[in-house]
Amino acid sequence: MEKGNRIIEAAIVALGLVVMGYCLKAGIDNFVNKDRQVTVKGLSENEVPANTVTWPLSFSQQGNDLPTLYQSVNKTRDIIVRFIKDNGLSEDEITMNSPTVYDRNSNMWSENKSPYRYQMTASITVKTKKVDEVRKASGKIGELLNQGIAIDEGYINYDFTEFQEMKLKMMQEAIKNAEQAALQFAENSNSRLGGIMQATQGTFSIEDRDETTPYIKKLRVVTTVTYSLKD
Repeated sequence: MEKGNRIIEAAIVALGLVVMGYCLKAGIDNFVNKDRQVTVKGLSENEVPANTVTWPLSFSQQGNDLPTLYQSVNKTRDIIVRFIKDNGLSEDEITMNSPTVYDRNSNMWSENKSPYRYQMTASITVKTKKVDEVRKASGKIGELLNQGIAIDEGYINYDFTEFQEMKLKMMQEAIKNAEQAALQFAENSNSRLGGIMQATQGTFSIEDRDETTPYIKKLRVVTTVTYSLKD
């Protein structure tokens, strides 16, 4: 009986060693495979024309009689509005703000060396989707100068408002480009590309293509993706 018990005990020990060896190998394999991964970035870029524009215009006139000055400012503003309309823009795309008045005599600490007491400034803002029309009109601003109207043209702000519609397509393209980079890495390392382990959506950005063409926008998104690698 004692001999039989020793055989059984030896068999149990041997089986335990086999199981332990298998578990140890599986643990080592899992540890190795855990480190077998690659992280890549995928880029998607597009250039699109701006689809909205905001065009600020202002001018100033001086005088000593407020009612007369106000009438003169209104007359000048009407000329500017007519110029804007003649270049393909409509009334509902034009906003006229109330004039502001500066009284040089209101500041007791200043010395008014100007022959005029009052300066009145009026501003006009054009906001429209007619980007090309605004660009052409801005290039003709000299026509107002020829009429003796000094225009202060503010920064023309071009924008692209349909970015949301392009996000999904650009994200898909960025992930596809990331996958191509990962596949190339796997090929170079004699590995096979596994599934996505982690993906991070990058920041979407809209920028001017360059300083000379602010009406052309560059859309950009970068995504970071981690893939597993297999032998």
